[in-house]
Amino acid sequence: MQRLFLISVFWAAATWSVLAQDAIYRCGNEYTNTKPDAKARGCKLIDAGNVTVVPTARVPKAAGTSAARAGSASRIESIEQKARDSDARLILQDELKKAQLRQQELLKEYNNGEPEKQGGEARNYQKYLDRVAELKASLARNESDIAGIRRELERLPGGASAPPTR
Repeated sequence: MQRLFLISVFWAAATWSVLAQDAIYRCGNEYTNTKPDAKARGCKLIDAGNVTVVPTARVPKAAGTSAARAGSASRIESIEQKARDSDARLILQDELKKAQLRQQELLKEYNNGEPEKQGGEARNYQKYLDRVAELKASLARNESDIAGIRRELERLPGGASAPPTR
């Protein structure tokens, strides 16, 4: 008898929790359970399924924030952004120089499509052809890398100051 009583209590609790849930509305990537807000925003009612709400960390607003503080904060952010842009430019220019040196080495080795034969390539012509094809592909990849680095340099503020190619 006691077992039947416990089962009925658990069943009642489960039923109550289902009935106690409010309707949930989806508004784009947000969810709400306030009907007036949902109707005003044109949200869709979610019929079934569970929605887990994960609270996000909220940044407390500082009391007495003035326009002067906001202006100085934007100047600091601007200075920091300029420093980051400068660092990015230096890194990209370094990468461009490396890619250009690699391109020169590949062109020298490729020798206009007739690289010197190495090792067993004199006896095995297919090895030679494979290496020539690999060099040609490496040249194309490296050229593509150089073009991409130049595009990235042009996107940075104050762009178009990429070093010239030789």
